[in-house]
Amino acid sequence: MTHCILIGAPVDSGQQRPGCLMGPAAYRVARLGDTLAALGHTVEDRGDVGPGELGSETAANPAVHHLSETLGWSRELALAGRDACATGLPIFLGGDHSLSLGSVSGVAAHARGIGRPLFVLWLDAHSDIHTPVTTQSGNLHGTPLAYLAGRAGFDHFPAFPAPVPERNICLFGIRSVDPAEHAALEASDITVNDMRVLDEFGFAVPMRAFLDQVRAANGLLHVSLDVDFLDPSIAPAVGTTVPGGATFREAHLVCELIHESGLMTSLDLVELNPFLDERGQTAKMMVDLVGSLMGRKVFDRPTRSA
Repeated sequence: MTHCILIGAPVDSGQQRPGCLMGPAAYRVARLGDTLAALGHTVEDRGDVGPGELGSETAANPAVHHLSETLGWSRELALAGRDACATGLPIFLGGDHSLSLGSVSGVAAHARGIGRPLFVLWLDAHSDIHTPVTTQSGNLHGTPLAYLAGRAGFDHFPAFPAPVPERNICLFGIRSVDPAEHAALEASDITVNDMRVLDEFGFAVPMRAFLDQVRAANGLLHVSLDVDFLDPSIAPAVGTTVPGGATFREAHLVCELIHESGLMTSLDLVELNPFLDERGQTAKMMVDLVGSLMGRKVFDRPTRSA
């Protein structure tokens, strides 16, 4: 049994298509809490975090927008995340992916405090490894991976408490990478399981390899699940749809493997835009995936002796 702590993060400042601020409410309406409780977990809903008092920060890159607001969210989510890690498994209900600037910061501070390495699994169509200097769109939801890896260019941002070594980061399911991000990834030690890799080797082999790495290091595992990891034909409620994503069955397999590993210690659910959904289809699917992450199985398969 796990104590699940729900933290609403109605962040809408990291991109330019309004609607993600409704994400936390959509997860609650889709009965995320009831789903977790039915699996035997305890659930504590701490409500929604606010952005706190805003500063007047500006970025050197004129394309960057809503910097001070995003920084406000990041500071508050970092505090909420570190506090929640001390007593349970935090689940951040987003909100666009810029929320991970704060959520992973809080988780990293907790990991440092207990002396264990942090690993990050990024289930996403995008690599999100721009910085505020390199981004052309100015959308800060495309920067959290660079921030948590300790890359330069994050002036005005709080110093990341314990940058995650690139070898501890796994991108899984990516299929939309611009030239600057491609160059950054090629020069990094980040594990990149793009859709070409997954088409060739399947989902289970690369996922098990990364989970084995986490286990061998006695690491904590933060999972960041973006709606656009899924194919838009089954999950339309996202402002950054990219064809060719994970199918219903593939996504559940990934979540089941993560659960079976027993390694996940924190979770982001990001980029749900209920305004773009069809009768709650995407919100319900994301809740179903959380069910698989937390132990729901179609059929238990006991190990049999030869």
